[in-house]
Amino acid sequence: MAKASKGGVLSIFGELWTFMRVRKKWWLGPIIVTMLLLTVLIVLTEGSAMAPFIYALF
Repeated sequence: MAKASKGGVLSIFGELWTFMRVRKKWWLGPIIVTMLLLTVLIVLTEGSAMAPFIYALF
């Protein structure tokens, strides 16, 4: 646990990868990737003219 506090954000992804590998939870991978891509899409289009069209998709 002490090692996790030193690494910051990268240690979170490392722990997630280790959890998925050890527990055989491979189905979590596509869900996490999709959530990250949607988050990036929403953040990048937040101040643009495309925002109403992006939000209409959801």
